[in-house]
Amino acid sequence: MRLITDWFRRTFSDPQVVLLAVLLATGFLVIVYLGDMLAPVLASVVMAYLLEGLVAFLERRGWPRIAAVWLVFAVFVLFLSLLLFGVLPLVSRQLTDLIQQIPSMMAKGQQVLMHLPERYPDLVSPEQIQEIFAVVRQGTLELGQRALSVSLASLVGLITVMIYIILMPLLVFFFLKDKALIVDWFTQFLPQDRLFAKQVWGDVDRQIANYVRGKFFEILIVWAASLVAFTAFGLQYALLLSVLVGLSVIIPYIGAVVVTIPVLLIAWFQWGWSPDFFWLTFAYLVIQGLDGNVLVPLLFSEVVNLHPVAIIVAILVFGGFWGFWGVFFAIPLATLVHAVLHAWPRNGAAMASPAG
Repeated sequence: MRLITDWFRRTFSDPQVVLLAVLLATGFLVIVYLGDMLAPVLASVVMAYLLEGLVAFLERRGWPRIAAVWLVFAVFVLFLSLLLFGVLPLVSRQLTDLIQQIPSMMAKGQQVLMHLPERYPDLVSPEQIQEIFAVVRQGTLELGQRALSVSLASLVGLITVMIYIILMPLLVFFFLKDKALIVDWFTQFLPQDRLFAKQVWGDVDRQIANYVRGKFFEILIVWAASLVAFTAFGLQYALLLSVLVGLSVIIPYIGAVVVTIPVLLIAWFQWGWSPDFFWLTFAYLVIQGLDGNVLVPLLFSEVVNLHPVAIIVAILVFGGFWGFWGVFFAIPLATLVHAVLHAWPRNGAAMASPAG
């Protein structure tokens, strides 16, 4: 107990450490308790933070900030419009078609699996096959009921989407345009002596910027490569599956494993054990291999390397707190924790040495 008391007294005797702890705790509580209410604002802050790198890049090339803000904002609105009115309707249409084809796929799969008891009577029985498909049918029924409940709440969802579409771009623009004013207003409430917090934030800011920028390009590249490959082979639902493959890179290790299942299943239901199936599987594995062994080291060379166990734990913890955004920012948030833990003991050691 005395050891803990001594550590607490030694660590929190520095006002800078206390300031950093208060800021982290405040940010955590705001997101946990006010996250739903402030979701458009928090999402806009994230988007403005991501776009700030492009604005700063143009400023370093001699552009006035207001001109850089207008250009980056115009590109952002164009990209958002392409996603909302170009990609999403096609993905939604393919998803609807896929859901309608699930019963016929299940019937085909059941026919194939029913041959297993004849070939391997000691391992598989017809009753086991029936139980498996009973579970699958129940899951499909629950999925359909959930989709119906979502459609019944579509009006509320549409209103929410409209609020986001209108409100978020405005907030992003003002966060970019008035960044200096907002930062000055916020920092006036902080103590002047905040070198430790600046040190930690400088490290985290660099890591987050590198990670998010690299992850954005990784999603686009993997999505485009998968779309080209799937379209070239004539795979059904090529756009939907390529989007899933692109988004799967958000979750390291787990995402690639999970998204492989629908890709190979749909390819098998379309072609069976044909050369097209094996060639597409080979092309898909090549894309995954190039992503993991070439693209990731190239894009994330400046990002702190975290142990796979730390990455998985971060995904589970932050995803449990904040859903999709927690999963997306799991590695940057883990980097934040890593930076704080890395700087904290050095700060305590520096404080202990003058006293000795």
